[in-house]
Amino acid sequence: MFATNVLAPYILTALMRRPQRLIYLSSGLHRGTTAQLDDVLWRTRRWDGTKAYSETKLYDTMLAFAIARRWPDVFSNALEPGWVPTKMGGSEAPDDINQAHLTQAWLAVSDDALVTGQYFYHNQRLAPNPQAEDSNLQDRLIAVCESSTQLALPN
Repeated sequence: MFATNVLAPYILTALMRRPQRLIYLSSGLHRGTTAQLDDVLWRTRRWDGTKAYSETKLYDTMLAFAIARRWPDVFSNALEPGWVPTKMGGSEAPDDINQAHLTQAWLAVSDDALVTGQYFYHNQRLAPNPQAEDSNLQDRLIAVCESSTQLALPN
């Protein structure tokens, strides 16, 4: 899960030519967890799929904010699309799947979305998990990603 949800966006970010905007997909579940950067691969903890997913979404938000801090010329933000009825979300999910993509599109193209280091839900700023804004944790996450991939973020 860490490889797919965190290392993949990290690698793409590190390898692409620096864009004007970056958008990282998080989840509201990120607010209910804590960073476990000493065991991102769950080698010493008993596996919990929901907690593992939640942690990766916290890391995605941390990654967005770390990039915003390191690359001030790039608008880097995170968002949650909402809990929508999908195979993963289940049929009882309360949000409208037809609305889930709109914040991503807005952040990608709107002149009203020229902000960085912010978290969004339905085109509105929303407070993220406070750990996401911790620059020390962000730097530790980047170090974990660099070590795992042997790929450093360009300055």
